Amino acid sequence: MIAVPSMVEAAAANLTSLGSTLDEASAVAAHSTTQVLAAAEDEVSAAIAALFSAHGRTFQALSAQAAAFHAQFVETMTASAGAYAGAEAANAGPFEGVLGAINAPVQAMTGRPLIGDGVAGAAGTGQNGAPGGWLLGNGGAGGSAAAGSAQRGGTGGAAGLVGFGGAGGAGGSSATGAGGVGGAGGPAAGCGAWAGRRAGGVSTFAGAPGGIGGEGG
Repeated sequence: MIAVPSMVEAAAANLTSLGSTLDEASAVAAHSTTQVLAAAEDEVSAAIAALFSAHGRTFQALSAQAAAFHAQFVETMTASAGAYAGAEAANAGPFEGVLGAINAPVQAMTGRPLIGDGVAGAAGTGQNGAPGGWLLGNGGAGGSAAAGSAQRGGTGGAAGLVGFGGAGGAGGSSATGAGGVGGAGGPAAGCGAWAGRRAGGVSTFAGAPGGIGGEGG
């Protein structure tokens, strides 16, 4: 089973709103349905009015019970969302510590983690994307070139054994000349199920031809 705490919280909030709407509708109808006036002063009219009023009071009593159950259900859902979030945090902490201990020496020796995605290049800098982990990880996307320049877009980072090469960044735009060349997509060195390549970035331009798109990884 997969549970997303934020979705459970959103569902609880929606149910709370629905419950408030039903409570308001029940309160508005209470007076007219529990104190039905007789159509005439004869005994039959009085008996019919009393019967409808009794049904109205029964409905109000059942509505109160349903509202109490609704409130308990919403409270349970809200508590469940908190419990799921707490469990995720508790489980993530030890795993991150173990992964950090594994990646640290590999990162120090090779400049690249064993497991994990590469960091994307910053937008507007033409920075290259960082490579993904040696074993498992996608390459980071290349950063786009600076606006108003003919700068080349950043090259996407290489993939790990299993992963995708990062997409190349977009080349810079230029009002006076050709736009910059799009960065090349990162190579996919892997042979796993998700190994593959991505197309290089496409350059943008303003008033001049765009630069050549970067090569795929």
